[in-house]
Amino acid sequence: MNILILGSGGREHALAWAVLQNPKCDRLIVAPGNAGIAMIADCADLTITDGEAVVGFAVEAAIDFVIIGPEAPLAAGVADALVAAGIAVFGPSAAAARLEASKAFTKDVCDACGAPTAAWARFTDAQAAHAHVAARGAPIVVKADGLAAGKGVVVAETLQQAQDAIDDMFGGAFGAAGAEVVIEEFMGGEEASFFVLTDGETVLPIGTAQDHKRIGDGDTGPNTGGMGAYSPAPVMTDAVTQAALDRIVRPTVAEMARRGTPYRGVLYVGLMIENGQPRLVEYNARFGDPECQVLMMRLGGQALDLMLACAEGRLADMAVTWADDHALCVVMAAKGYPGDYARGSVIAGLDGLPEDAQHMVFHAGTARAGGEWCANGGRVLTVTARGETLQQARDRAYGMVEAVDWPEGVYRRDIGWRGL
Repeated sequence: MNILILGSGGREHALAWAVLQNPKCDRLIVAPGNAGIAMIADCADLTITDGEAVVGFAVEAAIDFVIIGPEAPLAAGVADALVAAGIAVFGPSAAAARLEASKAFTKDVCDACGAPTAAWARFTDAQAAHAHVAARGAPIVVKADGLAAGKGVVVAETLQQAQDAIDDMFGGAFGAAGAEVVIEEFMGGEEASFFVLTDGETVLPIGTAQDHKRIGDGDTGPNTGGMGAYSPAPVMTDAVTQAALDRIVRPTVAEMARRGTPYRGVLYVGLMIENGQPRLVEYNARFGDPECQVLMMRLGGQALDLMLACAEGRLADMAVTWADDHALCVVMAAKGYPGDYARGSVIAGLDGLPEDAQHMVFHAGTARAGGEWCANGGRVLTVTARGETLQQARDRAYGMVEAVDWPEGVYRRDIGWRGL
């Protein structure tokens, strides 16, 4: 098969790595890709939010299957354009991707199907939002309704933080994403990520993970796109997983089908678990980053078979084969991230690191210049390892991190602390 993956980050590098483990893959193109991805696949310069351009490229390159990595092409309807052209695609329609693209839409779906989630209210003007948080008090959660690259959520510990978040969002800090704001009650407990595939009817769990969102050790500092993750998530016991499926995931999938917008693709279910009871934090319409890296490390080549079955409506015939193992990844970011950071610093030591079923460095923001690796983004590398235990996976990952010579890089030293 000729396969096209859309995206340019560590998630897409991990997807490419897993797809290449499967003998069904004859040729792999990643658009636009990055310098690390270019070491294992062809890269193409393509505007991935332009459905017409993606279809044209897929036809010209004789692509059999398209895997959409990030959320922006999904919200832009690229999956719809590919389906209309008769090209198999892994990723939901724009209408179904609203589960990620609009927080208020997701809350409406939860209300309609009875899925447990935080109490909430939506606002289109700052004055009413300020009055709401003043009446409710802190802690409280303020969210930009639309897509904000994983950064449009503020868990406000004080009223002042909530008021500032409201002003920022309505003031345009997140562009159009903040034109409407959702304010939720603060949910206590432990957070986990649950990943399922669905073809609109069948729901197939494919793994759990926990990520570390804050920049600093001990979960301190500002939120980021994710500084590390590990899989499986110990808090996702069989009982919690079953409760999430029965009360949240399956009712949501049924409600989406009832509305005439069946959900097909991966559903990233963000959960808060307290006293063994899961509640929905959010849905994402794609694999998380860096959770995808640890999931792909554990799934390997079967990931392609599962995604293809999902796209073709054959999930009922599929099963996931899990090794009794663990994976952990550490994100190395440019100093200053998630604020301002410099590009162009040289990264040494990468070429000597192992690349095998237990060790991989997935590139998120690198470039090649003069034969050297250079930083070209905020989150730059995802150093990932597998092991028989979480401790072994952690030791392997940090052993690789320490071998990277990048004085301008920063990383957390406590990834996996909850699990350990």
